[in-house]
Parts: sequence; structure tokens; C-alpha cells
Amino acid sequence: MISDNEVILRLLLSVLFSGLVGLEREVQGRAAGLRTHILVCTGSTLIMLTGLHLFALYRGVVEIDPGRIAAQVVSGIGFLGAGTIIQFRDSVKGLTTAASLWAAAGIGLAVGSGFYVGAVVTTFIVLSVLFLLSRVERRVVGSKRPPV
Repeated sequence: MISDNEVILRLLLSVLFSGLVGLEREVQGRAAGLRTHILVCTGSTLIMLTGLHLFALYRGVVEIDPGRIAAQVVSGIGFLGAGTIIQFRDSVKGLTTAASLWAAAGIGLAVGSGFYVGAVVTTFIVLSVLFLLSRVERRVVGSKRPPV
């Protein structure tokens, strides 16, 4: 069984990691910003913790696979992400935000399962992609895009 302190630690870490990602989206003025990313990641963490709790509780009694619950998060978050994607004239907007929500869900699952190294490194990678590559993208591709 996971201790209460470990549960609290994992939930708070998910708030921290997803808050960093959500803050970047908020600064960029995206619809899914700080609160949305925190809710997605924290919810994913709780779902993973629940799967692990059920696994520990019923081990040897019934067959339970905590990965099956996590898999539903991965597919279910696609519906939320799809809601952030809109078509505007000849372009599509919201793909990066949808992807960052999906990544936040993955971070939450990693934190919930205790895979801290994966969660920290993924948070760093996501932040690097959002902060650094947006600048590169604007310089390289920005001048070639048609005006919106």
C-alpha cells in the first residue's frame, strides 16, 4: 500500500509539474492554460493512484491491472484535447495545447505510479519544446506562413 504521505507528495508534484506547463500555455493566451493543465495532470495522478490502490487491495483476490485504468486516461484525454482544436480560415489552431494536455496526463500517470524521473524529465522536455522551439519556429517558419 502507498502511504498517505506518498499520496499527498505525488498529488502535489503533479500540481507543480503541470502548473509549469500550464503557465506557459497561459502566458501564450491559450484557452487551456494553468488551471486546465493542473486539473488534467492531478486527475491523471489520482486515477493512477486509485489503480495502484485497487491492485494492492485486491491482490490475490481478483485479477486487477492498474495499467488498464491508466490506458483509459490516455484515450479519454484525446476527447478533451480535441475540444481545444479549431479550424480558422486555412489553418488549424490548438494542436500544441491539445498535445500539452496529453503530455500533462502522461506526467500525471508517471507521478501517480511513482515514476518520478520520467515525470521530471518529461516536464523539462515539454517546457523546452513549448518555450524554446516556439522561438525557433517563429524565426524559421514564421515568415513563410500566410497571414491569418
